[in-house]
Amino acid sequence: MESAGLRAVGTVAMSGEKMPTWIKELRPTLALAVPIMLGQVSQMLMGILDSVMVGRVGAVPLAGSAFVGAVFSVFFVGCIGLLQPGAVVAAREHGAGRDDLGGRYLRHSRRLAWVAGAILATVMLGLLLAKDHFGQPAEVVAVMGPYFALIAISLVPTLVFQADRQFAEALGRPWTPLVIMLGCVALNAGLNWVFIYGKLGFPAWGLTGAGVATLVARVVSVILLRVWLDRVPEFRVAMTEARRPGLERARFRELLVLGLPMGAALFFETAAFSAAAVMAGWLGTVSLAAHQIALSCAALTFMVPLGVSLALSVRVGKALGAGRRETLRAISLGATLFVVATTAVTTLAYLVWGGRIAALFVADADVVALAGRVLVVVVLFQLFDGLQVVFAGALRGMADVRVPTLVAFGAYWGVALPVGYFWGVHGGGGLLAIWVALAAGLALAAILLGARLRWMTR
Repeated sequence: MESAGLRAVGTVAMSGEKMPTWIKELRPTLALAVPIMLGQVSQMLMGILDSVMVGRVGAVPLAGSAFVGAVFSVFFVGCIGLLQPGAVVAAREHGAGRDDLGGRYLRHSRRLAWVAGAILATVMLGLLLAKDHFGQPAEVVAVMGPYFALIAISLVPTLVFQADRQFAEALGRPWTPLVIMLGCVALNAGLNWVFIYGKLGFPAWGLTGAGVATLVARVVSVILLRVWLDRVPEFRVAMTEARRPGLERARFRELLVLGLPMGAALFFETAAFSAAAVMAGWLGTVSLAAHQIALSCAALTFMVPLGVSLALSVRVGKALGAGRRETLRAISLGATLFVVATTAVTTLAYLVWGGRIAALFVADADVVALAGRVLVVVVLFQLFDGLQVVFAGALRGMADVRVPTLVAFGAYWGVALPVGYFWGVHGGGGLLAIWVALAAGLALAAILLGARLRWMTR
């Protein structure tokens, strides 16, 4: 009996030695992912704070912030992908002990952020001129113009901050950028209180005041992060290279070759949700406001798998730079299981407290009731949303960008939006049908990207 017991213990011990392969790889992934996801949540909190605080003014300004937030998200999330190669390559060079080259890539990432921010902010301002042609309720269009313009301009500091922040995360220093973001979220909340409601002697600017607060907070975040980067001793070599003038065409081309497909893949997904917001507006102010509440909640919980995905890209890139290709599947498996576990928690929250969560945004009973029903649908698709973004992150770390881009386009624009349009808008299914269609697109993307990742790590 004793011998059998010892053999059983030995078997467990041997199993324990096998299991930690993915567990050991999960620990450094989470060490990087936790501050990244908190940083992404902080970035989203600025928009959510605008929605919550503006929602106290009324459903119309809330619907206006919904439309503007949807448009902004298309550009911002797409640019996360555009700028992500800077972090992946910096991690690769850091893994190979070449921080000077990482600094050169940072220089190009910063320039790319400025140029992309300026171009896309101009495009957003151009869309402002066509705001009457998006089919949104007239009362919403009437109030959202100044807020739209301010959020468009804030895209420039947002992207510059993103480039510097991703570099710090790639070199294993994610916490200070997070603290800076949290401080600026608090600044945004305070300025919202002043400018939206007219406190401390300022006039009550309502929705416009939320735009002023967000723009100021985002500019401050860029300044604080740049000051910190220049003062960290371990970044001295990289920062010296980053401050040099001029661009190298080959490095800029490398970032674009990787970044454009990455950005396109995220663009297709985010644009699908923004197109869904436009369709929600066709259904009326109540549907648009309810869509904004559900989208804000879904986007907030999505920051967890997105943070894991960004960390996974860095870790996979660093592992490749260090010649550890055999660890890629274990790194990806740990991240995937973590996302499944966290999704179970948020699923429970939406099922139990969906109506109460919706009531935090606005007092309109019709909006709250519809948003509560949509949050039940959010439960159905958030697992697939988390899985597809994690699989895509691992593939980005391996510089596999073209196939994921095609998958994103087919799943969202070939399946989700057409089904949502014909069933939700023309078929009488309403907002719930639109969200079910989005869930179907996410499920298809998760299946295809999972198969691709399995093949790439065979």
